[in-house]
Amino acid sequence: MNKTFPNIILVLFISSIFINCANRGTPQGGPKDETPPVIISSSPENYSTNFKGDEIKIQFDEYIKIDDLQKQLIISPPMKTQPEISPLGGASKYISIKITDTLQPNSTYAFNFGNSIKDHNEGNPYPYYRYVFSTGDYIDSLSVKGDIQDALLTKPETFVNVGLYEVDSTFTDSIIYKEVPKYITNTLDSATTFSIENIKPGKYMLMALKDNNGDNRFQQNSDQIAFHKNFIELPTDSTYTLRLFNEALDFNAKRPSLISGNKIAFGYEGSYENMNIELLSETPEDFDYRITKDSKTDSLLYWYKPNLEVDSLVFKVSNPIFKFEEEFTARIRNLDRDSLNLDSNPSGAIGIDEAFEISANTPLIEFNKSKVYITDRDSSLVDFTSNFDTIKNTYSFNFDKTESNNYEIQILPEAFIDFYNDTNDTLFYTLNTRKESEFGYARFTLINAPLPIIIQLTDKSGVVKVQRIVKEQGDVDFLNMPPGIYPIRIILDANGNGKFDTGNYLKKMQPERVIHFNEIEIRADWGIQETLSFN
Repeated sequence: MNKTFPNIILVLFISSIFINCANRGTPQGGPKDETPPVIISSSPENYSTNFKGDEIKIQFDEYIKIDDLQKQLIISPPMKTQPEISPLGGASKYISIKITDTLQPNSTYAFNFGNSIKDHNEGNPYPYYRYVFSTGDYIDSLSVKGDIQDALLTKPETFVNVGLYEVDSTFTDSIIYKEVPKYITNTLDSATTFSIENIKPGKYMLMALKDNNGDNRFQQNSDQIAFHKNFIELPTDSTYTLRLFNEALDFNAKRPSLISGNKIAFGYEGSYENMNIELLSETPEDFDYRITKDSKTDSLLYWYKPNLEVDSLVFKVSNPIFKFEEEFTARIRNLDRDSLNLDSNPSGAIGIDEAFEISANTPLIEFNKSKVYITDRDSSLVDFTSNFDTIKNTYSFNFDKTESNNYEIQILPEAFIDFYNDTNDTLFYTLNTRKESEFGYARFTLINAPLPIIIQLTDKSGVVKVQRIVKEQGDVDFLNMPPGIYPIRIILDANGNGKFDTGNYLKKMQPERVIHFNEIEIRADWGIQETLSFN
């Protein structure tokens, strides 16, 4: 009998047993490593005195990497020439810091690495590592602590620098624009508290900066700033609260340019209020002009007629509030002039208390009310009033509206005449109001409110959806509110001008105080009553 075939079957059977046994016990690699790297040694040792070298080496027990060093690393006092730090973009068991700057004598330096040091494989951070040394005989040991708030929002920005300027014979208020702080720290990516360590005794100016260009100097057009109202003396046990704010930009005018026929754009920074534009060039007797605000850019538009056969026009732009005065030359060339176009807002649905607006792209100079008809769903004529904003070049139409109604607005030809005698064609607009049951309301009862105040209902990002200016104690109603979640923000309107006034560093003005209450939920066909206590 041939035994080969049974033997083959036996081998295959035994092999399958071994394969199944091997598959049952596949190893999973063990638990994930969550241990941060450990420092074995540093040379010179951390907190060394009489530092004379130009290189620091820090050894770890495993391979590490450095992430986001530009944001995370804070050197205090700042160095004019940044040290060379490695590894960058790779892995090593060492951090090397090569100092190329001239160190100040008898000074304590701190390298705050934040959470930038991580193990190479799992990314576990070595949290808030600080390397400190002194070029003198001792380590400065004083500190300043506090917290950061936003002057208007519920939460401040992340990565806020907090610094101390030494108040000595060289100190001036303009130092924040020119020099970096003597000592500096950073709130990093989550904390709103700060602690500046290893400071020597003395008098200081305390400030904070959301530094968007990374130079540790205040740039009004890009940075938020906060400052303590008085100089501080160290040592101190006090803690400090700093409120970040955006300064209102100082006024500045930009060179004007012709952007279409008989239309010159004057760009500006800050506010256009109190901005004056005066033409200095000679003009004919029938010369006329209008000034409107560009709806999309920070520019005033200077419209003129008739056409001028000149190569350029000279203007003087001034703003007495900011003591600004400068002459500009606008080059003139042949360009097509804009034709009259009208735009409406809103379109479709309109709120019960909302005005209907019509804006023009060229200056409007005449309006004939008799050529405008507003009718409701029953074709009944609806009376209206109008108001013209000359700088925004916008007519607002106000009329009584009822819920769940339709309105048709018919505008006949020549209802509007613009600066160049162009007129409109026949226009039709259709509007509608929603049912009252689709909205809710909120009533606030005020207790000991420090009047006047401004009550604002905002969205989650702090954008104002509706507000009320309140000058008397009592109940305040917000009617016809769309359903939603509304955070409550109260502005203590100290000067009673009906708006939030920000701070100004040079004028030593803090921003107006803001109080945040818990958010409310407004539901359709439902009212909510809340008590706002200011005890």
